[in-house]
Amino acid sequence: MQNKNHLRIRALCEGAILVALAFVLSFVKLWELPNGGSLTPAMFPILLYAQRWGVGRGVCAGFVFGLLQLLFDGAYAWGWQSMILDYLLAFPPLGLAGLFRGKAWGIFPGTMVGSLGRYLVHHISGVTIYRIIAPTAIPGLGTYDNPHLYSLVYNGSYMLPNMLLAIAIAALLYVPMKRYFAGNDIQK
Repeated sequence: MQNKNHLRIRALCEGAILVALAFVLSFVKLWELPNGGSLTPAMFPILLYAQRWGVGRGVCAGFVFGLLQLLFDGAYAWGWQSMILDYLLAFPPLGLAGLFRGKAWGIFPGTMVGSLGRYLVHHISGVTIYRIIAPTAIPGLGTYDNPHLYSLVYNGSYMLPNMLLAIAIAALLYVPMKRYFAGNDIQK
C-alpha cells in the first residue's frame, strides 16, 4: 500500500517525465503549416498522463507543456494575446482526457475530448486574433472570407491529424501497456 505522499511524488515525477517526452516529441514535425500548427506525436504523453492521473494533474501538465512550447519552440504568435490563447490556454484542455481515468479503453474517448478542447481554444484564437479581413487562401483547401470557416478549416487541418496520430499511437501501445493506460499500477 502506498501512502499519499508517495503517490504525489510519483505523479509529479511521472508528469515531469511525460511532459519532457512530449517536449522532445514536439520537435518531430511530420509537417508544419506556415502560420503555426504542425503534426507531431507530442500530444500523446500529455493525454496518457491525464488518463492515468486525472483531469487536474493533466491540465497542469498541459499548461507546463504549453509554456515550454512558448518559451523554447519558436512560438508563432501575433502578440501577447495569441501567446496566451495558442500556448498557455490551448494545451491544458488535453488534460480533459482524465475524465476517462480508470475506464477500459478510456484513452480513446479521452484523446478525442482532449483534442477537441485544444481545437476549440485554437479556433477561438483564429476567430478573434488571426481574424481575416480579406479573403484568405489555404493552399489546397480553398479561399475563405468568413473568419469562422477559415479558423475551422485551418486549425482543423492540423488538429484532426494530431488527434488521429495520438489515437494510432494509443492503439499500437494499448495491448502491451493496458494496465498503465488504466492506471492499474497505481496503488491507492
